[in-house]
Order: sequence, then structure tokens, then C-alpha cells
Amino acid sequence: MSTWNALFYPLKPGSEDKVKELFRTSGRPEFDVRDENGRVIGRLLGTMAFVGKQMAVRVIEIEGPLPLVAAHMSRQPAVRAFEVELEDHLAAKRDMRTPQGAQAFFRDASLECVLSRRHDEPLADA
Repeated sequence: MSTWNALFYPLKPGSEDKVKELFRTSGRPEFDVRDENGRVIGRLLGTMAFVGKQMAVRVIEIEGPLPLVAAHMSRQPAVRAFEVELEDHLAAKRDMRTPQGAQAFFRDASLECVLSRRHDEPLADA
């Protein structure tokens, strides 16, 4: 079963257009999360990014524990390159160079999905 998570990025004023371009041109990470033996233990299923006035939100759909996915993402070259470029545009500093730093960022910037509705879901009994 998958879960949705979102990450909040506070942005410096006036950086929104640059951040939009960074998201649009960012590379793709390896979607499978593997343990030290190479066994798949999680998966990044999808990503969306939203940018507004002095804020960005990345929404991810994952399988597996969020801390393991966060650590995996911190080791991905495409993600590392994106994070380095994004750093100049953030209003709050964070460390994405290590798995521990990435886990702390995911923990602190994470938004919990509290509602997900679809048009094709049956109504619950009242």
C-alpha cells in the first residue's frame, strides 16, 4: 500500500520562478529503495511539485517507510544536484548531504496527508 507525503520548502522572496525552473528541469532518481543486500524495500511511485509565493511543496507517493525513502533520496545524484541548486533559494537552511540530514529534513518539513478523496470511491455508510 502506498502513502502520500508532502515536503514544505520556505522560499526567499522573489525566488519562485527560479525554483519552478529547478523543479521542471531536475533529474530523475532511482525509484527503487534497496537495502544493503540489494533487496527492494520501498519505492518512490510519483512526485508533484507546487510553487507559490515564498513557498514550494513537493508531494510524493511512496511505498515503504518514509525514513528509508528519505535516506535513499539523499544518495541519489539527481536529487543531490537539485538540492544544491535549491539551497540558495531557501529561507531556511537544512542539510541534505547525509542520510541523517535528509531524514531530519523530511521529518521537520513533512506534511501529513489527512484527506484523500477520489471521484470513483464509494461513499461510506452514514
